[in-house]
Amino acid sequence: MSFSSSSRPSAAGARGKAPVSGSTRLPSGRERRPALAALAVILILLGAAGSALIAVRSGHRQDFVAIDAEALAPGHKLVSKDLARGDLAGATGKLVLWADADKVLGKYTTSWVYKGQFLTEANLTTKPIPEGGALVGVSLDSGRAPSDDVSQGDIVRVIRVPSANAEGAPQVLVGAALVTDSTGTVADSKTGANTTLNVTVLVPMENSTAVAAAAAGKNLVLVKLSPATKPSIAQTDGDG
Repeated sequence: MSFSSSSRPSAAGARGKAPVSGSTRLPSGRERRPALAALAVILILLGAAGSALIAVRSGHRQDFVAIDAEALAPGHKLVSKDLARGDLAGATGKLVLWADADKVLGKYTTSWVYKGQFLTEANLTTKPIPEGGALVGVSLDSGRAPSDDVSQGDIVRVIRVPSANAEGAPQVLVGAALVTDSTGTVADSKTGANTTLNVTVLVPMENSTAVAAAAAGKNLVLVKLSPATKPSIAQTDGDG
């Protein structure tokens, strides 16, 4: 009697074989469904929250001062018939509230404004640019203006000087200009460090181009005059 041996592993040996690690099996469709459902719920909630926020903001509307006339030129004195009420929601910047409409009456426009435009404080001034005048902004470094403050209301002589290594004599552009605004200083009083003085001067219209060009070329010098000096062009209240 003979016995034959089988080359197949025993059932016990098969059961004891170690599993292969690092399986790359992709998740089945059933395993992916809960994750996709959760993502869908999150997206729905985010959309609902965004819609609610928009609804809340759109519902919070305020009334502001707008222009009712077709167009108003710079220097126009505002009266009641020039104004209309308009409502806006969301970010409104520095618009003038309709509740403060009385405060803009009698003020003057600083630029062209048009029908439906909402007003800001930057559109208004209590003193308009007088006829025949112009406002020019000037930036000055140390040596280009007195170290003493040059302030609003001061009277200054505006002089153009030659550029470095250039021939020519200084030229008076405006004999007496009114300073309407001033920020900064030509030197730090504590450290002595040079800084920048920004000045706005009221000059005759015919001199404004030359003053602006000299200011851009850094060839401008301001000389502070006596406060009793009569300016070349005076600022008015708009009624005279």
